[in-house]
Amino acid sequence: MSRETLLILDRKFNTAWTLSTFLIAQGYVALVVDSYDRALNDFSEFEISGVISEYRAGDFSAVELIRKLKTDSPELYVMVLADSVLDEEEYETVMEAGVDDFFLKPFSVKKILIHLRKGLEHRRVVIDIGQLKMRLQGLQIGNPG
Repeated sequence: MSRETLLILDRKFNTAWTLSTFLIAQGYVALVVDSYDRALNDFSEFEISGVISEYRAGDFSAVELIRKLKTDSPELYVMVLADSVLDEEEYETVMEAGVDDFFLKPFSVKKILIHLRKGLEHRRVVIDIGQLKMRLQGLQIGNPG
């Protein structure tokens, strides 16, 4: 089984280092980036299973990135971390963009891992179902009747 690759977008060194060190120790490949452009570049260059992004990084909002990534890969697992509580409208916008999990900083790495494992398992199930549907469609095309 190949190791799953996670993209971590966080401009705070301590957060990125803590997450990447912990996730690598758990057997994941962790790619750490500090900008929207680097995230998009790495996403196009590598097979990414999940993204962990901070909500705000200066003028950057994760919502735009998430919408773009989810358009390209709807099965992608996405977790967002925020420094402060979002108002209801912001929270709704984030969740509607395709976020699977949302945590406030500081966070428990154990809880992050629990949600990550569950989210990546769900991603694998979605991919498997898609592959089965394609095989079924192929069988139906090859067997009229």
